[in-house]
Amino acid sequence: MSNTLSGAETMVRMLDAQGVQHIFGLCGDTTLPFYDALHNLDHNITHILTRDERSATYMADAYARVTGRVGVCEGPSGGGATYILPGLIEASDSSYAVLGITTDVSIGAYGKYPLTEVDQEALMRPLTKWNTVIRRGDHIPRMVRTAFRAMTTGRPGAAHLGLPFDVLSEPVDVADIWADPQTATFPAYRQSPAPGACEAAVEAILSAKDPLIVCGGGVVISGAMDELNRLATRLDIPVATSISGQGSLTETNPQTLGVVGSNGGTDETWEMMEAADLVVFMGVRAGSTTTSRWEAPVQGTRIVHFDCDPMVIGANYQTEVGVVGDLRLALAEVNTVLDARDQGVSTFGGAAAIADIKRRKFEIFETFATSDEIPIRPERIISTMMEVLPPDATIVSDPGTGCPYISAYYQLREDGRHFITNRAHGALGYSLSAALGAWFGKPDRKVVAVMGDGSFGFTCGELETVARVGAPITYVVLANANFGWIKASQHAGYGSRYYNVDFTPTRHTAIAEAYGLKAWRVEEPDDLKRALSRAIEHDGPTLVEVVTQALEDSNAPVRRWMG
Repeated sequence: MSNTLSGAETMVRMLDAQGVQHIFGLCGDTTLPFYDALHNLDHNITHILTRDERSATYMADAYARVTGRVGVCEGPSGGGATYILPGLIEASDSSYAVLGITTDVSIGAYGKYPLTEVDQEALMRPLTKWNTVIRRGDHIPRMVRTAFRAMTTGRPGAAHLGLPFDVLSEPVDVADIWADPQTATFPAYRQSPAPGACEAAVEAILSAKDPLIVCGGGVVISGAMDELNRLATRLDIPVATSISGQGSLTETNPQTLGVVGSNGGTDETWEMMEAADLVVFMGVRAGSTTTSRWEAPVQGTRIVHFDCDPMVIGANYQTEVGVVGDLRLALAEVNTVLDARDQGVSTFGGAAAIADIKRRKFEIFETFATSDEIPIRPERIISTMMEVLPPDATIVSDPGTGCPYISAYYQLREDGRHFITNRAHGALGYSLSAALGAWFGKPDRKVVAVMGDGSFGFTCGELETVARVGAPITYVVLANANFGWIKASQHAGYGSRYYNVDFTPTRHTAIAEAYGLKAWRVEEPDDLKRALSRAIEHDGPTLVEVVTQALEDSNAPVRRWMG
């Protein structure tokens, strides 16, 4: 019996050993040995054929977000390698572990102008946390282990492995095919904060008059929701989030203020950001969106910052106390410090202040949510979704028309990753594909993807993939025949001088039906609930096209447009 496998077979065996259960990808000439190995070997991996490499990466991204497992995508050389880029940089900058595998032309052909040659290692370097092109078959096991270790430890991120065609046939000793089970999920090898850091953070927080916690995606990635809930409740301290931080607490928690910042934030929630005399950043980089381009907190506000990445501490604000370590471990230690002080009574009165802010915020929302205006107002769509969706649903949104409304007003009733949007780079076309990755990751949850009609046009061919696998995803297309975010920006900042932002209205239902989905078109507000309910109850993929008010005519929760 041979004690070697080919490079392609070794790659399959290594992914299987690392606990990979799903790969999203698209076939190509250079990928043939890898596909043959997937076909011939006995393994636990399901390969999902996509229609675009971008889509494969978006699927792997959302899969990683809902499961905490490494998302894996693959594509061929040349165009496949370049198409896979958008999803890798989104995952890396959003701190999710996604492995992009690209096959390549043979090493022996490098520099001879073969078809599809590109320097993959140079191409991927600025977009990933770690990357390499493997130049020897016997390096494959070690490089796979290194990629998984890089993706899952510290601040999670994306990795890339390039596999030249000739390397896929080289022999590899089976004795080297082993994996570290700790790196199948993330965060792996969690690090505790330095001694005394959490005590110093507690001292600073308790010395404040009006503190505010602002959470980013790091809280959910770390699984620190229970520890955060305990901290917020015992101190009655308000908790705001970035868009990516939604799910750190349920939206119905008395301590949850909601999203703050320039996208999804409102003037009402912003009041607390401006009034805070100490801001506690948790797993958030204090970037431009959450701080509304650093409008608040103002320089000089006291800052306590918790993060697993020391590079973000003090990057934008002078920091009084920095706590570097895994969020779940850090907040557990904070609660232990408070336990030792017998600190368990209400301290800051956050719930009462939040209740007043939410009352005023949702009074405005309800005015629009109950409107019978035509075209249908986005607020009415959000309100109807809250009525008909189950509490554990996963909502995936593109960064356009739907995102600020969902972030501002949709009330997530469970903590964890139930709302997904690509906030790092905001590429359109994300949600249609990502929804399928979210469904493969959590098939017991209802998945709903919300997008504008501009986003729909980017990746609508992936509806064939959704229909082929029979995923019962519901797509909601907000149709107003323009690139709404840009048109609203031209309205607000450029004197309504609209230029090249409108396109021809499309019958999205006809496209969906052609791909095999059941579809509804809604123009009247009174028809919306019935159509959404039927779509969600259907046992296959569905699409609801809603003729929607344009953003430039709306009361969108985007601070630079409001008022």
